[in-house]
Amino acid sequence: MSLLLIVSLVVLGCCTGFLAGLLGVGGGMMLVPFMTILFTAIGFPIEAVVHMAIATSMATILFTSLSSVRAHHQRGAVLWPVVLRLAPGILIGGIIGGGAVFAVLKTGYLSLVFACFVGFSAFKMLRSSKTTVTRQMPGTAGMLTAGSVIGFVSSLVGAGGGFISVPFMTWCNIAIHNAVATSAALGFPIAVASVIGYVWSGLQQTGLPPGSFGYIYLPALAAVASASVVTAPFGARVAHSMNVAQLKKAFALLLFCLASYMLYKAIRTL
Repeated sequence: MSLLLIVSLVVLGCCTGFLAGLLGVGGGMMLVPFMTILFTAIGFPIEAVVHMAIATSMATILFTSLSSVRAHHQRGAVLWPVVLRLAPGILIGGIIGGGAVFAVLKTGYLSLVFACFVGFSAFKMLRSSKTTVTRQMPGTAGMLTAGSVIGFVSSLVGAGGGFISVPFMTWCNIAIHNAVATSAALGFPIAVASVIGYVWSGLQQTGLPPGSFGYIYLPALAAVASASVVTAPFGARVAHSMNVAQLKKAFALLLFCLASYMLYKAIRTL
């Protein structure tokens, strides 16, 4: 990789690591569009560029989530019983999405799925409803279903699941700071299941660039992960010391821009 590409990936890793700790997201919603741009610029196969951006983004969450959750756990904010109840479904959904479905979707359709998901997530962030809820977490079947949906969707878009799990937990009357912290912990099983699928499905493909392990581009993973694990704890500290409503709105506007780019990418390749 060129020096400029390495610097770009390190800066990207710093930003996504901070957001992972602050908002309980894996950072994939920001990583995937920028990695798509970078991978396209250096000449990756057009039919694999989005797949590799999503897979590499998700692989970084293996490292970011551990760094982020450690900071949240030290503050006693992670609800581990919720993590344990959602994890089995997450593993099932992540492996199915990352393995059986991910490789089948063409680049254009995968870009379209990502654009729609990110745009919807940004809309929900801007809306930020503050209605009082009295619902509780569902039973075993409900948690298995919820976990499977979180894992499946996350594996298709390369995200840590925070944009599904945080609204789900707050909908079930869990305080926002606990929801963010617990979502950070859920990022690890989501990433494990998805990465297994990406590697398995990618190993069946030919023509991927040198340095690839399945659909994961290892040099980019190393650059982004090394930076993100440094900044994730800072984001977690800030999350416990400020009202993040305004930052969420700014981040939502950025997501709209990134969703627009991925929609453009989808239209160009369909």
